[in-house]
Amino acid sequence: MIGHRFIPFIPGANNKSKFEQMLDLFMEMLNYTSGDAAEALSWMNELDKQRPFTDDEYGMGDFIDDLKNNGYLQENPQDGSIKITAKSEQTIRKRSLEEIFGKLKKTRQGNHQTFKPGQGDEINPGTRPYRFGDMIEQIDFTESIRQAQVNHGMENFSMQEDDLQIREMDFKTQTSTVLMIDISHSMILYGEDRITPAKKVAMALSELIRTKYPKDTLDILVFGNDAWTIEVKDLPYLEVGPYHTNTVAGLELAMDLLRRRKNANKQIFMITDGKPTCLKIGKRYYKNAFGIDRKIMNRCTNLAAQCKKLKIPITTFMIASDPYLQKFVQEFTETNNGKAFFASLDKLGAFIFKDFESGKRKTVY
Repeated sequence: MIGHRFIPFIPGANNKSKFEQMLDLFMEMLNYTSGDAAEALSWMNELDKQRPFTDDEYGMGDFIDDLKNNGYLQENPQDGSIKITAKSEQTIRKRSLEEIFGKLKKTRQGNHQTFKPGQGDEINPGTRPYRFGDMIEQIDFTESIRQAQVNHGMENFSMQEDDLQIREMDFKTQTSTVLMIDISHSMILYGEDRITPAKKVAMALSELIRTKYPKDTLDILVFGNDAWTIEVKDLPYLEVGPYHTNTVAGLELAMDLLRRRKNANKQIFMITDGKPTCLKIGKRYYKNAFGIDRKIMNRCTNLAAQCKKLKIPITTFMIASDPYLQKFVQEFTETNNGKAFFASLDKLGAFIFKDFESGKRKTVY
């Protein structure tokens, strides 16, 4: 159509273009289809039949062409298959970050403060008297002159060592984080999708660290019968498998990853929905999905104790509220002196980001 189409402006209404509106829906669908672009577009077609969002001027074919032209989709010329691009992967991470941060309350906390003075980049509002060994760069001369005037008066002004005031800088620390994601079969049991919120949180956390804390490190691992690391770019494609829950394997891999990091502050975030049900002993898998198995439980608590000795706190985010799980989580958390949250699916992101951003990490002297 040639020309411009004018419509009434309604304050607060959605003023996005048709492509932008459909892009929002497409990106959300990709979370549920594990990055399968063809399936996501198929779902959109089905939704369009039930609640039409396309029209004669802009249809699904136009939307697919725009996705390709804007670099969100690429087509294999040999077989015609389509898949999302790196731009789409980054867009999903950014949207996850915006979605989760939109639910958080504003706070002054953040930046991984250790509550320990040092040579940092943020001025401490308070001052203290000079002590032998303080550097000249730390002297607040304005406050020192005022203190000298108070102590000696204006007529015989002089400045002595006792008048000097030191203004410190708040020390900011780097943190190495390992995020463990449970991909056992229970993450999609009983008609409840628990893996998608976990993926969204992982993508948002990785985007936050890349943009706001570039000196921090984030390793992501998944655990089922075994445990292995994944890249950030793999997160949109993450799927649940026919696995039991080998929490021990996940913790052992997390400790190994953190052992290689030179940062003093280290932590583990674990997202799971159930109790440990699996161990690998040699080449054999020891499994018990019925109740709390003391053999598996003891291995978990032993690793929690080892992490405590290494000053690695473990924060467990249990996406379940079953009463019988509370005993395991409580014992595990007390052994590590860590923290535990029983988070509903819609609150998972807020819980993790509030804990990550609070800055109340233990100071390593």
